[in-house]
Amino acid sequence: MKHAIVIGGGFGGIASALRLRAKNYEVTLIDRCEQLGGRAQFFERNGFRHDAGPTVITAPFLFEELFALFNEKLADHITLVPLKPWYRFVYADGDHFDYGGTLEETLDEIKRIEPDDCDGYLKLLAHSKRIFKVGFVELSTEPFDGLWTMLKQIPRLIALQCYKTVWQLVTQYLKSEKLRQAFSIQPLLVGGNPFDTTSIYGLIHYLEREYGVYFAMGGTHAITKALEQLMRRNKINILLGQTVKSLVIKADTVTGILLEDGKELSADLVVSDADPIHLYTKMIKPSKQQYLARLKIKKAKLSMGLFVLYFGTTKTYPDIAHHTIWLGERYQELLKDIFDRKILTDDFSLYLHRPTATDPSFAPKGCDSFYVLCPVPNLLGGQDWSIEGPKLRDRIVSALEKTIMPNLSQTITEDFYMTPENFKNNYLSSQGSGFSISPLFTQSAWFRFHNKAEGIRNLFLVGAGTHPGAGLPGVISSAKLIDKLIPSIGKVKLS
Repeated sequence: MKHAIVIGGGFGGIASALRLRAKNYEVTLIDRCEQLGGRAQFFERNGFRHDAGPTVITAPFLFEELFALFNEKLADHITLVPLKPWYRFVYADGDHFDYGGTLEETLDEIKRIEPDDCDGYLKLLAHSKRIFKVGFVELSTEPFDGLWTMLKQIPRLIALQCYKTVWQLVTQYLKSEKLRQAFSIQPLLVGGNPFDTTSIYGLIHYLEREYGVYFAMGGTHAITKALEQLMRRNKINILLGQTVKSLVIKADTVTGILLEDGKELSADLVVSDADPIHLYTKMIKPSKQQYLARLKIKKAKLSMGLFVLYFGTTKTYPDIAHHTIWLGERYQELLKDIFDRKILTDDFSLYLHRPTATDPSFAPKGCDSFYVLCPVPNLLGGQDWSIEGPKLRDRIVSALEKTIMPNLSQTITEDFYMTPENFKNNYLSSQGSGFSISPLFTQSAWFRFHNKAEGIRNLFLVGAGTHPGAGLPGVISSAKLIDKLIPSIGKVKLS
């Protein structure tokens, strides 16, 4: 039996470990955190529970496939609940837009804001479907390790106008500024600026329409635990609280890994779910790096950082939707400040998660649980988060209190936060970026870090910084992709 080591216990690493085990490899998964999930950690403070990272579940069939590898069913372990609305957009003037539900319900909401945009939305959705069929159905699990693979796709990508940005695509069909914001903001959920991100990511509109938007009862943590139990039932060795220091490479072939405690583990192949920039700069000697990998590191444009405030409230806020996107007065200029100028300004836009809207177990009776995600500059901005963190916390609480959460300063309890410094220290994310490298066209497909390592045999990469990209569908699809690249040595015998 051949031995495979998976570095990193995010969803890309978990999915890779399961797929390798189904191919009959002996698998060891190693993560430096004390629990699996990568950025999808789980926190609890005096009865208030919080998913640390991703909360939106789309394309649930990707999870179903992992259980099906071992003749099991997702529904026997996890309860997925469809959300309605998927997201509530709250604007600076107090107006709102509920997005999700049936197509007719979405059109009714659009009509309330701008009747002329109903037809434009249908055209946008049709365009998104065309991108979806190519970008997600065909190419999300297509290896782009060879330049010819990329060159073959250029005519189709041009025909789909993927040279445009997401913002340009949306403004082509919609004229309401409010609706333009609502339908262009999705790249921020995978680390991209809508004004720079390739319109390939416009496929998210149809992805949500095709599969829906769900919440797992018990949170994303419930999915992580169910997958951990699936791994343990199938004899995958899981090592937590241990950090991989470097790869062991002999004659341009990876033969194992070296842990920080000095222990060396041998392997026939290694799958890395670590940040690719950290992998290549900290875990691989420069003499073993291929020129293309070094060039991608030198030219890399990182995603923004994240400030995430977790808190409970001593009362409930029943008018707050499960997912609320709270938009400030500025849009394009604010994003320029965050992504390009790397300035932390006094204003912001926020992503507010209230899991207790669907699952009351996330808080004590009569209380609510929340987290607020605020895009901020990554560590290249030079902010001192020991100073800026408390100030930003107070500004966020004040803004929510004045708008959608009255008396928040009196009801907030058990609050704490994460900054880009935590992302760097906890997840070894380059410059504390929230989603590795940004989803620019020049950092997509062949231009992104390859799933089959450049210049090192038997090393494979999955996760947010690799093809096809960040977000749960992206990182889980990256594991499907390496499934194509790694030969099977038989099929695991199911008990």
